Amino acid sequence: MDHTEKKEVKQPSEAEFLFPKKIRCTVCDNVFETKMVKSSKARRMQPDFDLRPRFENIDTLKYDVYACPMCGYAAISRSFDHLTKGQIQLVKDNICVNFMASAGGEPEIYDYKTAISRYERALACAKVKRAKISELAYTMLKLSWLYRSQADEMPETTETEMTEKAKIRQTQAQYYREAYDGFQKALTEEDFPICGMDSFTMDYLLACLATHFKDYSYASKAVSNILSSQVADRRIKDKALDLKTTIVEAIRKETAK
Repeated sequence: MDHTEKKEVKQPSEAEFLFPKKIRCTVCDNVFETKMVKSSKARRMQPDFDLRPRFENIDTLKYDVYACPMCGYAAISRSFDHLTKGQIQLVKDNICVNFMASAGGEPEIYDYKTAISRYERALACAKVKRAKISELAYTMLKLSWLYRSQADEMPETTETEMTEKAKIRQTQAQYYREAYDGFQKALTEEDFPICGMDSFTMDYLLACLATHFKDYSYASKAVSNILSSQVADRRIKDKALDLKTTIVEAIRKETAK
């Protein structure tokens, strides 16, 4: 008789992937603590079709905004420190004066509602400080990804739940559209890299968004830019080739209607 027992694999808690990091606020100069992801512990998985990053046992996207609890300034981590004196003044005059510091401390982990709230504050600050269009678009893209994940987790067993989920999906779609329009505009005004992306990564991302919005002409052109390049790497070319197949199939279905 086999007496060996199967050991239960314990699911690690999200908190195990996090550590506290002290950040000095660029606007008010106060030092605050924020949650950061242990990059050595987070195991990367296959991203979504539109490059939305995925990691095992944690959604790292939730932790990519620094939000000062003293003055209210918030931004995606890559943009947090990059402020001119004029932008600091704009944030002070339009964000800080109306900000009410929270009495409670940092939660142990961020749920989607908390993460979305932080990103929306970052978006408000980006608009106030007249950030580059790419920063606005990137923040909105990440917000749309968070709303998508929040909706995916929501139950829909009652009419109230279904209505609430539909609202979340609607907000997600709105941010997705604004990100698409924003990145297209950024291409005409900014030099690469844009939000850390080279031209081929941006072409691929925009082709994904264009395909979603059935803008097949733009999607096909962006994919062609990648496939005809002599310097684009194999990884992005393979992705572009898969996407081209999706676009061709989508066009065939549209014309068959």
